[in-house]
Amino acid sequence: MNDNPRRTLYDASGAHLSEVMVGEPAYRIKQMWSGLYEQFQEVDQITTLSTALRQRLNEELPTSLKLVRESVSDKGDTIKFLWQLADGNHPIETVLMHYADRVTVCVSTQAGCAMACGFCATGQAGFNRQLTVGEIVEQVVRAARHAKQRKQRVANIVFMGMGEPLANEPAVWGAVERIHGDMGISARHITISTVGVVPGIRTLATRPLPVNLAVSLHAARDDLRNDLVPINKRYPINELMSACRDYLREKHRRISFEWAMIAGVNDTARDASELAKLALSLKPTAHVNLIPLNPTPGFATRGTDMAGVRRFADRLSDRGVNATVRRNRGTDIDAACGQLAAGQPVVLKAR
Repeated sequence: MNDNPRRTLYDASGAHLSEVMVGEPAYRIKQMWSGLYEQFQEVDQITTLSTALRQRLNEELPTSLKLVRESVSDKGDTIKFLWQLADGNHPIETVLMHYADRVTVCVSTQAGCAMACGFCATGQAGFNRQLTVGEIVEQVVRAARHAKQRKQRVANIVFMGMGEPLANEPAVWGAVERIHGDMGISARHITISTVGVVPGIRTLATRPLPVNLAVSLHAARDDLRNDLVPINKRYPINELMSACRDYLREKHRRISFEWAMIAGVNDTARDASELAKLALSLKPTAHVNLIPLNPTPGFATRGTDMAGVRRFADRLSDRGVNATVRRNRGTDIDAACGQLAAGQPVVLKAR
């Protein structure tokens, strides 16, 4: 899964920590675990451990992510982190969003993405490799550490960053278990997004925790969706909807449809009617998130203007579908939906 086989701090299980901390009493391991996942401390900050032990832990279990750049938008409420992975080859990005009533972290699950959706900057960049459990979890920990400086606690995790989460489902689920079990974030506040990887949805339905499922739909008929979301050629809409219905039966959690509004492409009355039909076919009815298309280099088509987005939302509402318009966050720092790309590998500077 990982080009770099060296065990890292957040990939380590409790058993792995016991190996490194051999000879230490069991409560020291609990102190270490609590420091990492409840207090979001760096190893050197866990002062209940001896200096020598902290040094050994740093040497034997290094962290995975090196901060390259931190970009701030929305008067400090949106922060995008550019990380370099420990293998030194593949940058990834994480977005931390502060709201009045919650703090949300948007995490990446792959370095790059193989889904090739043309309007998504990550998809244009291509696929590099899967992220490990630790590389996913560390994104959340580092973001939570940042939020703690503002005396806020991360409450929501969305797997909507770089990559297709269900193309890396084992590592994603391992991260979910760590985030839920050790960081204490409710499964009902964890959302996994997919462009429609049907086997992944079916696997997710067998998992024990009732996480939220979001489907990046963007078109409700196969010919258009084939163009916008190429994986649809492998898993067409009827097959995708069947998997969604099975997920609902197992989890009893309402599914969300994500819909990037593209002017003259998927924002017509016909599109609204087709989308409403799909949303209403699920019980409970799928919730629709309308996303004004964010500017992406290499995709010339413009996003629907706000009047058109509102008109589309009204058409859905008239048909009995609950639809919301997602507020763009971090557009000026390329942190909004579809903009995460990370660029080329960056030479790190000491910090």
